Amino acid sequence: MDRLFRREELALDPVDLAHLLLGAVLEADAPDGTVGVRLVEVEAYRGLDDPASHCYRGKTPRNAVMWGPAGHLYVYFVYGMHFCANIVGTEDGQPGAVLLRAGEVVQGADIVRARRPRARGNGELAKGPAILTSVLGIDRAENGVDLTDPSSPVRLRTGERVPTEQIRSGPRVGVAMAMDTPWRFWIDGSPAVSTYRRGGKRRQVRPAG
Repeated sequence: MDRLFRREELALDPVDLAHLLLGAVLEADAPDGTVGVRLVEVEAYRGLDDPASHCYRGKTPRNAVMWGPAGHLYVYFVYGMHFCANIVGTEDGQPGAVLLRAGEVVQGADIVRARRPRARGNGELAKGPAILTSVLGIDRAENGVDLTDPSSPVRLRTGERVPTEQIRSGPRVGVAMAMDTPWRFWIDGSPAVSTYRRGGKRRQVRPAG
């Protein structure tokens, strides 16, 4: 039976944490009920040695949550219209996090369909990082919440571990730096995995994570 993750289990290098998070369940409470999403696609971002990371140039008020402790949610606003969510890893004081890119809805499907009435099939319900936060009701108010706390409005459950042979990896999506770093990980065969879009000079996207 699954349970909440403990903080020490999440205090990992972001690449290792990304593998651990595949198959985990992120659940969020809202006035209309609780939604749970099984994570099927994630991206790892380190800190000072990763030019695609928000922490590459040091600590700021915006990225402070990324510096730990592990097990907290880092939420940021992008394109002036979307929120993206990351789970913080590493030891306290060492920046790093994993961007949550896509998931499969495992709890509160009726709530999600009401939030995403135009979704074409279950695989589209939480496909893409901005859609994932939308269906979970996550925005700036959840920045910094403790995912390991049972009383938190957003929690991270262990779910069912994914066998290594089912995990695939490739370049991160849409980043302007370190475009070929293969730190995007996904569960092979999941219909919720998002479409790969290479970043670079023609697509200047703010770094994620």
